[in-house]
Order: sequence, then structure tokens, then C-alpha cells
Amino acid sequence: MPFVIALTGGIGSGKSSVADVFAELGATVIDTDAIAHRLTAPGNPGARVIAEQFGAAYLRADGALDRDRMRELVFNDAAAKKKLEGLLHPLIRAEVEVAVRAAQAAYVVIVVPLLVETGAYRELAQRTLVVDCDEQQQIARVRRRSGLTEESIRKIMAAQASRAERVARADDVIVNDADLATLRQRSNALHQRYLELAANARKS
Repeated sequence: MPFVIALTGGIGSGKSSVADVFAELGATVIDTDAIAHRLTAPGNPGARVIAEQFGAAYLRADGALDRDRMRELVFNDAAAKKKLEGLLHPLIRAEVEVAVRAAQAAYVVIVVPLLVETGAYRELAQRTLVVDCDEQQQIARVRRRSGLTEESIRKIMAAQASRAERVARADDVIVNDADLATLRQRSNALHQRYLELAANARKS
């Protein structure tokens, strides 16, 4: 098995930007959100099982998951959230494990937005990396990219682990409080560290 880093952070923290830098530097990046989107695309297993368990009303006209409608449901119904996770998480996990085993890079980064909240994938990873920034930066970034209201964003943030909880679980932290060039520099420094750790792991 390759050396694995689990990457997480709150909404709008910059997880995807950091993952993109690692990918450019040669790491294998496995994004659990991207897998979830693929599984819930028209005709795919996640979309089919959601239609079976929640009803066709939770699919769009093209057969893909209606994310806005499902988000509204699970943020207001803990049982529905648990049911959705029980349906999708095993499907996502199976794809992650296949991708990890197939990886040829020096190390693998698994992007898991709810790593701290669910504990998922932590046993696969040798290290946990948290991307961190203050709440106002999170809100501003999410508003720019999604158009969600501040109230909606804060509701999402409230359902996630706190900054302190995430940082307390981290082996490594990248603070994303500046520009992209700074983020690249900080990510590259960790990349060099991960190359060393991966090389040492292969020797042991």
C-alpha cells in the first residue's frame, strides 16, 4: 500500500486548491466528493439507490441527484442524513480503496471533507492534513463560488466540526489565509516532507 494522507477542512477552506497543487506536484489525489458526484450522476449506482430509498422526487429530470433538494432534507432531518450516508459511503469507500491500491505515485492524498465528523478513511491514512482559515474567509469564498447566502453557509458550517476540533486531529496544517502563490509555497513544503516520509515508509 502507498503512503496515504487524508486531507480535510471546512467548507471554503481551500481543500480543492491544496489538492490541485499536490496533484500538479505528482501525488495521486482521490477526491471523495468527486466520486460521490460520479456515483450520483444519471444511471449510476448512487442515483439508482437514492431513487429507490428516497423516491424519484430526489432526482433531477436528467436522472442525477437533485443536490439542492437533498441538502435541504438532510440538514433538517438527522435520520435522513444517516440513511443517505449509509447508502453512499460504502459505494464511495469501495472506489477509494480500488484507487489507492492502483496508485503509482510516491504518495496518495484522499480528500475527505467530513473526515473528522465521520472518522472515515483515517485507518487508511498515515497522516491527516487540515486546511484552515478563519470563518469570514470561508464565508466569502463560498459566496463567491456558489451564491449561497451567509445564513445558508453558516448553517453548513455549524453542521461541520469546529476549526479547533479539526486542528486538534491534524498531523499537519496548511493555513490558507493569503494568496494562491503563498498556498502553493506552503503546499510544496509539505510535499517535500511527504516525499521523505513515503520513502522512509517504503524502507521500513
